[in-house]
This record gives sequence, structure tokens and C-alpha cells, in this order.
Amino acid sequence: MGIPLALAGAVFMSLGAQYQHRGVEKVERITGVEGTTGLSSAQLKALLTRPSWLIGTLMLGLAIVCQLSAIAIAPLIVVQPLGAVALVVTTLLNARISGHSPTRQSLIAIAACIGGIFLFVSLAALYATERPIRDQDLFMILTILLLVIIVFGAGWLILRHRMRAMFYVTGAGVLYGFVATLAKAVISRIQAQNFDWLTVACLIALIAAAAVGAYFVQTAYSSGPPDLVIAGLTVIDPIVAVLIGALVLGEADAAPVWVLIMFVVAGAIAVWGVFGLARYHPQVLSESQELGITRGSGPAPAVESPGAEPAQRGEARTQRGPDDGDAPLGT
Repeated sequence: MGIPLALAGAVFMSLGAQYQHRGVEKVERITGVEGTTGLSSAQLKALLTRPSWLIGTLMLGLAIVCQLSAIAIAPLIVVQPLGAVALVVTTLLNARISGHSPTRQSLIAIAACIGGIFLFVSLAALYATERPIRDQDLFMILTILLLVIIVFGAGWLILRHRMRAMFYVTGAGVLYGFVATLAKAVISRIQAQNFDWLTVACLIALIAAAAVGAYFVQTAYSSGPPDLVIAGLTVIDPIVAVLIGALVLGEADAAPVWVLIMFVVAGAIAVWGVFGLARYHPQVLSESQELGITRGSGPAPAVESPGAEPAQRGEARTQRGPDDGDAPLGT
């Protein structure tokens, strides 16, 4: 049952991402302000009034329910990587809606994402050993998570005007990897009727990491296409979860050296695929043509006033899809 639940969660995740991305774009057009450096409080409030974003949130909620149910009845390293199916579904949906068909380079990048993550987890499933999670393990996980939140928080405060989708996607993927691990720990302790103060601390940390990760995801939607966001999440999330299991929980202690080397190789292939998709995604390449920069030896294009630039980009987005951002998918 864990496998079909995880697959259902992947489908809900891809649909939710598409709807939420549409809601974010709609809010950007209404406010006339891009959220690439971080959504403002006014934009976050406006999202609560967009039907498309609310539908996407509901679907992501169903995805979380399916994922937690799968984690409760199956090993984490088996069900967590199945989220890569969401990348395929989201790519097909976004190609249909945006009109940007996948190119050969973007398909190679997607294949690298999926192939690398499945190779990574297949090896982990064969050689990983599971043992009860000790209190000192949870202390270590919570400490690392605190440091991760501090690092990404400081990076966002200092460099948010230079950050683009990959920063937010990476941050969300890392945080969601901790969320999956903490969810597994909390579920295991509740099943063992060990609901103590440390379990409560893990639950609070889980909610905090999920909240920060969700904000990063919403900002990433304003900086890149939804299948790029899903690519980062479905690659970085399981890699982080498996690394925590291997380095902190000792699940890879029985693995031979060559398997550890293959872990690194498979992870590098998947990460290369994410950056390749960020570079060669057809929608990213198309939108980059709207920037007023000099290309080749031709004359420089006329640069409009800064105040008109967001509106022009909004109009370009509107031309590629339906005028109403809340219309049903595929219309």
C-alpha cells in the first residue's frame, strides 16, 4: 500500500504545483510587482483570495496526507523517491498549458534527474539497514536543521535581490528532506507510544521547516516554471533524507565502499539534471528573450522605463496562457 499511496501523492503534488504557480502569476499581474526577491505580505494575503492557489494548496495537502500515510507503513527510502513521478506529470502539464514543448536538452536533464534519483535510492534500498531512532539521533537532526535554517535565512536576508529560482528550490528541497525525516521519527515514536517532550520538539521543528520551505516554494514559482520547482524538490528532498539516514541514523554502515561511491555519482547525476533543466528549460529560455540586454553584434534593444517592465512581462505571460489565471487546467 505504501507504493500506490506515494504515487498518488506524486500526482497530487504535480497538480498542486501547477495550480499554485498559476495563482502566484495572477497575483503578480494584479499587484504589478514581481516576487522574485521574495513575496511581500500583501502578495501572500492576495494569494488567499485566488481560487487557483487555494485549489493547489488543497491538492498539496492531499499529497502530504498520502506521503505521510506511505511513510507510516513503508520504509522512507522506498517511498520518498517515488515523488520523482511528479516531475514527469508536471512537465507534461506545463508543456500543454504554457505551449513550451520540452526540448531535447530539457528531456535529457529530466532523464538525469529521474535516473540519478532512482539509482541513488535503489542502492540505498538494497544496502540500507534500519534501526530504532535514538534520542541522540534526534538531537543531532534538530541541531543540523537549526543551522540549515540559519544559513538559508541569512542568505535570503543578505542576497535575496540576487537570488533566483534555484536558491529557493534548493532551500525548499533541503528543508523538506528534514521534514520527511522528522515526520518518520514522529510517526514511529507515536506508534511506539513514546510521545514525550522530544517528540513535541520534533513536531514543532517539522512545522517550522515546512513553513519556511513552503514560503521558498511560493517564491520559486515567481522565478521559474513549476516543473523546475518540482525537479528540485523531487531530487534534493530524497537525497537529503537518505543522507540523514546514512550519516546520522547509521543506515549505510553495512554498505561497501563501492556503494558509497555510487551514492555520490548518482546524486551528482541527479543534481546535474536539475541545473541542466534550470539552464535549458524552454520556458526559461523564452522568457529570457524578453530581457533588454544586448545579444551578439546587433544593436541594443530599446529599454523601457523600469516601471513598465513588470507589466510588460506580465503581458507576455498572459499571451502564452489563458487570460484568467484561475481557469481550469488545459483550457
